[in-house]
Amino acid sequence: MSAPLMGVTPIFAVCFWAYDAGKQLIRSMRGMHKDAELSLFDIGVAGAASAIPTTAIMAPGERIKCILQVQDAGGLAAGQQRYAGPGDVVKRLVRSEGITSLFRGSLATLLRDGSGSFAYFAVYEAYKRHFTQHGHAASASTVLIGGGLAGVFNWIVALPLDVVKSRIQIQTGAGASTSILAVARQLVKEEGVAGLYRGSAPALLRAFPANAACFMGMELSMAALNKLF
Repeated sequence: MSAPLMGVTPIFAVCFWAYDAGKQLIRSMRGMHKDAELSLFDIGVAGAASAIPTTAIMAPGERIKCILQVQDAGGLAAGQQRYAGPGDVVKRLVRSEGITSLFRGSLATLLRDGSGSFAYFAVYEAYKRHFTQHGHAASASTVLIGGGLAGVFNWIVALPLDVVKSRIQIQTGAGASTSILAVARQLVKEEGVAGLYRGSAPALLRAFPANAACFMGMELSMAALNKLF
């Protein structure tokens, strides 16, 4: 199993677990049956809540990844020593800026994933409900198309915040700005509004097949678990 897959799989597991926990919490707060159908807005809220635990796990790793990506692209400042790898990034950041610097960009990560996950789960559920008869399981095509569309809408919503998040996370040293609005304004000033959608084409092209497969895997896993338990 590749390193990216090893990292992504548990994150998605946490995401879907938190999403389900969010749905159950909403039902409990409203005195609803544990299997009662929620509104699409409530589905979105439960999805947004799933970003809370995933952000706590992902934010430090994304900061390290962003710094190394800038280095690989030749974006280090003149005279700045290269990082030997992820461990070296952690060691030097903690030594120079403290352990909290590993979590720089966490708010932007939470807002990105919260807004994106609201769309992600609401779009999937809306598509599935529209094309599935009540009381019947969704067809494979419905799951695949719904999952693919969910992934696309997730990135349409989340991409501007993802770009801002990355800009925040690559900053090191004194004077680094962690203000989402300040960084967004500076980015728009330098590159225009289009700068907020940098990298949109590959992200959207990758989103459909990746998330179609993700939701298919989730539905198959849930069906298997329901048979067992």
